[in-house]
This record gives sequence, structure tokens and C-alpha cells, in this order.
Amino acid sequence: MVHGVGHWFKSSYSGGSGTECVEVADLAATVGVRDSTRPEGPHISVGRRAWAGFVADLGKRSR
Repeated sequence: MVHGVGHWFKSSYSGGSGTECVEVADLAATVGVRDSTRPEGPHISVGRRAWAGFVADLGKRSR
């Protein structure tokens, strides 16, 4: 799935109930992570390599 720079999205695994979800966005140099229930609130920026490592580790744990 391809998303544009600055476009926030939720995981396809999100239950869709609107609670307890995070959103991520490609922010060009970093990956942004925020609370989906507070889109106007703050977000954290994570380096691309750190984010890739985090996602890879999650994939290993879900097996």
C-alpha cells in the first residue's frame, strides 16, 4: 500500500471502532506516529531505520 508524504493512516488491522489506535505518516525524513483519537494533538517522529526495525520485530513476534 502506498501513501503520500504527510498522509496519516491506520493499520488495516485496526478494529475501526475509533478507539485506541495509532496513525502513522511518511513525513519525508522521518515516520510520524500519533494518537488517532487526537489528530490535532502532538506526534512523535521516528527515524526511518528505527521504524523499519520496529516493524520487522513486530512481524517476528506475530508468528
